[in-house]
Amino acid sequence: MVERFKGRIAAVLATPRCNSAPDLETTLLRYAGLDNHHLPQQALGQVTPSEAMKKWYAQQPDAFIATPRNRPGPDT
Repeated sequence: MVERFKGRIAAVLATPRCNSAPDLETTLLRYAGLDNHHLPQQALGQVTPSEAMKKWYAQQPDAFIATPRNRPGPDT
């Protein structure tokens, strides 16, 4: 799963769309949100990492410090 993320983030970083450090930060944060909340992953049974975390929380809430919550999607 980490290798897939690293491969995709490498492709994002290879594109010349970042003109400044804040622009790069925005791009990386948007990508992380997309990856965690909108892209199902085979290693997690075709659910997103966010959905997998919520299922885990429902099974073992004592393992968490905070309750997992939905975050706004890209461009919202």
